[in-house]
Amino acid sequence: MPYYFYIWDGVNEEHLAEHGITIDEFIHVVSNPHRLERSSSSGRWIAFGYVEERYLACVYEQFDEFQIYPITAYEIEENL
Repeated sequence: MPYYFYIWDGVNEEHLAEHGITIDEFIHVVSNPHRLERSSSSGRWIAFGYVEERYLACVYEQFDEFQIYPITAYEIEENL
């Protein structure tokens, strides 16, 4: 499992909370992605993964090999 330094600033924490995602859930998915891809619209990374029975998409910017700025996260249907 990779180690990252997550930059939390209240704004990104609020975006997660609006979608019912916790910081721990976000970190779990980014550290253990089922699938990883770049957004075609923003170029940001999206990590897809499981937390219990939920399948989450976690959007973030990666500044270097260790620093991640979380943008948002939300639950999706796995087959999307």
